[in-house]
Amino acid sequence: MTGETITLRQWNRTLLSRQHLLDRVDEDAIEVLDRCVGMQSQDPRAAFFGLWSRVEGFDSSELDDLLMERELVRIALLRSTVFLIDAEDARWIRPLAEPILRRELTEAHMPRLVDADPSQVLADAARLLAGGELSGADLGKQLAVRHPGENPSTLTGIARCGLPLVQVPPRGLWRGRAAPTYRLFDEWVGPGEPAVEGDDARADLIRLYLRGFGPATVKAIQTWSGLTGLRPLVEKLEADWELVRLVGPHGEILYDLDGLGFADPDTPAPARLVAPFDHVIGVSADRVRVADPELFRRTVTPNGRSPGFVFADGFLAGTWHLDGEGGVRVEMLREVTKAEKREINAEVERLREFLAAEPASP
Repeated sequence: MTGETITLRQWNRTLLSRQHLLDRVDEDAIEVLDRCVGMQSQDPRAAFFGLWSRVEGFDSSELDDLLMERELVRIALLRSTVFLIDAEDARWIRPLAEPILRRELTEAHMPRLVDADPSQVLADAARLLAGGELSGADLGKQLAVRHPGENPSTLTGIARCGLPLVQVPPRGLWRGRAAPTYRLFDEWVGPGEPAVEGDDARADLIRLYLRGFGPATVKAIQTWSGLTGLRPLVEKLEADWELVRLVGPHGEILYDLDGLGFADPDTPAPARLVAPFDHVIGVSADRVRVADPELFRRTVTPNGRSPGFVFADGFLAGTWHLDGEGGVRVEMLREVTKAEKREINAEVERLREFLAAEPASP
């Protein structure tokens, strides 16, 4: 049975409230990162900007310390993309991502092999990494010695998909510019067992997504996670009274955790500079709650690189980029009011101050 209908502004404000994009919070970075279920991090600086937009007085050194102390890791995870995430969450989410990673291995990398056995490549990679770390380039070269005639980058790709590998610092630090360097997850973080497994883990992932991004469609949960076949589990959670079913502004069937409630649609949404690749807009089948589809299409680049996003009154209004010299360049996609323009300019100045506060890269 479907429940109440929510308006677009109510849907929008609820998402932004849960994502701390209505008001910055004075909380530890790791707590905010956990509520966002990690952040996309193939661009290592994106998560820094994601937390800067959410945390009052965010200091990049806090995130650096969490990475160096191994409480956070950068690892290929959901959708086979690199996430910055709590290490203990990565321990149980990584097995859920195994089918996606395995598909990439078999469809993208294995066809490029000449005659090497991929299982032997993985065994050799595990031996090479045991007790130490290697850059992606060095790992590929050493694997190519054992598998002559194979492309080193293909061999590295197989290792990345088939083994739980962490990208270790200095890459991922605010000033880190090194190429990816890999360690085995259990050697970097320490051995342990996943907190949950199987359908229990998938159910927890659904709960976490809805806590941070709900209400949402099943398609949105699956698009973000890369997992398929979640509808029966979502419906079971609804039957068990954990989830409620709603109707979205365009007739969408939405699900949410029971009891969380919704934001007031009249809540002001100050301008925000949202990070590149941010999951609030970048990977979402429910993107309409923050962006006009045609406007978003104008932000998509041929090489898959993501700009930063300018939000005004809670919705996509433009993009932002760093100009390479500590400056911030904004390109508007639609008209905004004078008050919204002042808010955007204030956010740009705030970001410039954040950038200026950091030492230049050595």
